[in-house]
Amino acid sequence: MENPDQTNTARFHHIPVLLNEAIAHLSLKPGGHYLDATVGGGGHSSAILNAYPDTTVVAIDQDEQAIAAAQERLIEYGDRIHFWKGNFSDYETEAHCFDGILADLGVSSVQFDHAERGFSFRQEAPLDMRMNQEQEQSAADIVNYSNETDLANVIYTYGEERLSRRIARAIVQSRPLSTTKDLEDVIWKSVPRSYRQGRIHPATRTFQALRIAVNHELDVLKRFLEKSPQWLKGEGRLVIISFHSLEDRIVKFAFREHPCLKIMTKKPITPSEEEILNNPRARSAKLRASQWQDSSDAN
Repeated sequence: MENPDQTNTARFHHIPVLLNEAIAHLSLKPGGHYLDATVGGGGHSSAILNAYPDTTVVAIDQDEQAIAAAQERLIEYGDRIHFWKGNFSDYETEAHCFDGILADLGVSSVQFDHAERGFSFRQEAPLDMRMNQEQEQSAADIVNYSNETDLANVIYTYGEERLSRRIARAIVQSRPLSTTKDLEDVIWKSVPRSYRQGRIHPATRTFQALRIAVNHELDVLKRFLEKSPQWLKGEGRLVIISFHSLEDRIVKFAFREHPCLKIMTKKPITPSEEEILNNPRARSAKLRASQWQDSSDAN
């Protein structure tokens, strides 16, 4: 792994969501070996490593800035933490090697706040939205080269946007679009005046949909949930923090259908009012936890 970029890591700051709840549901133990499948700024990994002097962590992220920041933040733990750069759905390891696995599926504050990443319509930037900046397809490719029907389907399926056809038609008629503000402006003008006065900005769902499509987020989550339970030791915990209903439904179904997972959270755990006040981006988070058990013992 290359040395961290000091400039980028200094700018990378991410508040871990549902930190205490995640650590509690991982049921940490001395000498435990854990997987942080989305290390981000390293907040969850830091808490795991601080729990006991002999815990170890494998930390994954596909974002170069995130890996660099976590390496710098967690350097004091030496060989107790090992980093792997890539998508968590591509990770491979032997069966039954982890005492707990955590995946926080949220986009980090850094990715939203750094305009050049193109995740947010609140700052002008190229239409990018790639979490792994080594991949070729960006949001601009989908916006400018998809046909109207496919674009409407992306916006409806991944954004649950009821005006998807109207928005897709306006986008196609306005192409080419190169920046986040170009896209926001087209969406704003395409929707009725009453829609602009709703609880959320009219572009929110479309931007979510494009981000999910660019990064294949739902497909990689499904692959991860198919593979990761096999990596758990007996009674090992799998903890997933999701941020919208599409992810949460996938996690709920995967936990319910797996023959060797016992559900530990009958209802998803959500942030306290205090946490939401301190970190408004936590408001949509939902935590679900399950535990490995032999299929012969499963309920």
